[in-house]
Amino acid sequence: MRVVTWNLWWRFGPWQERQKAILAVLRELRPDVVGLQEVWEQGGEHSADAADAGADAAAGVVSAADTANAANTTTAAGTATAANPADTANRENLAGWLAGELGMHWAWGTYGDPARWQRRIGDPSVGIGNAVLSRWPVLERDTIGLPTGEGDSGRGALYALLDAPAAPVPFFTAHLSSATDASAVRCRQVTALVEFVARHRGRGAHPPVITGDFNAWPDSDEVRLLGGYKTAPAVPGQCFFDVWEYAEPGAPSATWDIANPYVAKSFGPSVRVDYIHVGPPGAGGIGHVRAVRRAGDAPVDGVWPSDHMAVVADLTDGANGSDGADDDVRDGGAGGH
Repeated sequence: MRVVTWNLWWRFGPWQERQKAILAVLRELRPDVVGLQEVWEQGGEHSADAADAGADAAAGVVSAADTANAANTTTAAGTATAANPADTANRENLAGWLAGELGMHWAWGTYGDPARWQRRIGDPSVGIGNAVLSRWPVLERDTIGLPTGEGDSGRGALYALLDAPAAPVPFFTAHLSSATDASAVRCRQVTALVEFVARHRGRGAHPPVITGDFNAWPDSDEVRLLGGYKTAPAVPGQCFFDVWEYAEPGAPSATWDIANPYVAKSFGPSVRVDYIHVGPPGAGGIGHVRAVRRAGDAPVDGVWPSDHMAVVADLTDGANGSDGADDDVRDGGAGGH
């Protein structure tokens, strides 16, 4: 099973050109499941002029089946639809568009106060959230808001239970606070996130998979707290391995990299701030990490896809010890990038 996590830099920079570059990278990676952060939605429930989008949308969650009337979204079969022309003209979601292009299922969850983001681009019609793209149907979904710090616009996490063939996969993606001095806030956010995981992980064979932009150094208090194996866990009994522990020695690891022109003039050195964590493998080694690397780390037709780089991990999926059904057509599935 190929897992990707990626912060898509919302609607900043040359976002229309970046959108095409993001699609090109994902199409080449052929992932089974993707955790996305800073995903934009225009005309949705968190835009300034949006109408009520229904009970699920009010809860901050939109599924493929629930959005058959939305622009560039997908049905449960992963096919783009636009049943209501009026809705099509007013609503568009980047995750839904990607899912339609890639033939995947998807789930979406808003978070925080979008007004602070909207002021930065001067467009009150654009919301922000986390999303999951999945090769398999989404059986369950839920969202939580995470604890906030002073001046923080609010962050959140999204859960999706994926109907994978060998066993359902409890999958999570989150976006934590970004202030350099907000480690204490991120520790509170990690505790809330792990409690959220503990509520939803169930007793299935596949371990939980946690992805996200944690805006923290690998040896930070908050990342060690999430792992729970280099310090006491946030919730007793809840431990999750950073998949980069399995990376080839010397493999490029920074996902916030000054080699990226969007990052070059910003703060801080190059560092890994985006993570995939997996619980201990289940029966038969299901969920074992086979390979991990970086992706989205070069321009596509002259355009860098995002300010963050992606992390890609291949996990044993339980089907004859495989890390995916289409290994023979994938590139770079074993070893560093």
